[in-house]
Amino acid sequence: MSGSGKPRLLWFDSNRVFAAMGVVLIHSSTDFAGQPFAAAEPSARLIPVFLRSLGEFSGSEMFFMFSLFLMAMRVDKKMPDYGTAIGQQAKRLLIPFLFWTVFYVFFRLVKADAFGYVPYIWDQITDVKNWAGYLILGKSQYHMHFLPTLFALFLFYPVMKVATRYPVFGFGLLITLGVMNSAQAWVWGLDLDPSVRDYVVRALKIFGYVGYGLAAFAIYGLWKDGIPRGESRLIRRVAFYLACLAYIATLPFYAVAYETGGWGIRGGWDFYGHFLMPVCVFFIFLGGQYLHWSKRWSFLAQFSFGVYLVHPLVIDLIDVFLFKTGLSQMMAPWGIVVSRYCMALPMSFGLAYVISKVALLAWTIGLGPTPWERSKSSSAAGT
Repeated sequence: MSGSGKPRLLWFDSNRVFAAMGVVLIHSSTDFAGQPFAAAEPSARLIPVFLRSLGEFSGSEMFFMFSLFLMAMRVDKKMPDYGTAIGQQAKRLLIPFLFWTVFYVFFRLVKADAFGYVPYIWDQITDVKNWAGYLILGKSQYHMHFLPTLFALFLFYPVMKVATRYPVFGFGLLITLGVMNSAQAWVWGLDLDPSVRDYVVRALKIFGYVGYGLAAFAIYGLWKDGIPRGESRLIRRVAFYLACLAYIATLPFYAVAYETGGWGIRGGWDFYGHFLMPVCVFFIFLGGQYLHWSKRWSFLAQFSFGVYLVHPLVIDLIDVFLFKTGLSQMMAPWGIVVSRYCMALPMSFGLAYVISKVALLAWTIGLGPTPWERSKSSSAAGT
């Protein structure tokens, strides 16, 4: 294995930053209701839909990929017992999840007040049944599903470990996605109570996303064994080609959004194009491991988790500003999207950086000990 040490992981950090940029673009490219500008003419939503399609190269599935890659590295080096490993992940993921869940449950009132639907949000908050969805499914905000789902995936890491030794099992992702797609379509066709259906669909999603773990552990196994410089270039070339194919596969989905102003259903190759894209992009960066990456990528990468968590609040504040000032009425859809993204991306990184510097809050984005851990350490130091 030529090359050595941490510099070779700069490609990985670059991937993490790319993922953060992509997920902010995805959530910046809709109207205020999260739709592809349904009230606009098709020609007016062409650029927003196109920009949303570019965000397809990243997204929450990419965050699953690199989180599971880190898990593969962690269990391979330290080999903790199952209970210890899961306990560590519960502390790392579920405690911040509880904090952000409560935050977003009530933060939604800010946008609701500006757009005039506060009673609707209050009805949700005061309905105890909704809190199960908030605390188990992450329904307090559109991005909060990531943390409980990722924790559930970590429960399956003993299954994923086989792919580190035998990378061919990484192709299991094709099977798990296919099963998930078929089973979820069947469940949606059943006459189930919506609340029950949400849990069944999420369980199927977790079983399907275990395939991302197989893929991530397989990629880790390949990287650990060593990929020569020349073969890395070959991997990068074919990964670019496959990413382009995956993008082409998603175009019918975005054509529906362009024509109708509503999100369609991913059912065929557009489904596979979307869900296989993270693997293709991951291989692009892996194939570039010997390129001269700047260490600034590693500096920015430490805030990628924070960017994922805070970007919805930043976008909501931008939306309130655009709406209250009347600027949104004077801007074309593409202008709203571009201005929102140009503000939301640096502001999200900036907010994550500020949070990281506040000792009592850094833990909420995975960059510091919890307050009670700090208190325990201080007590121990004083004895």
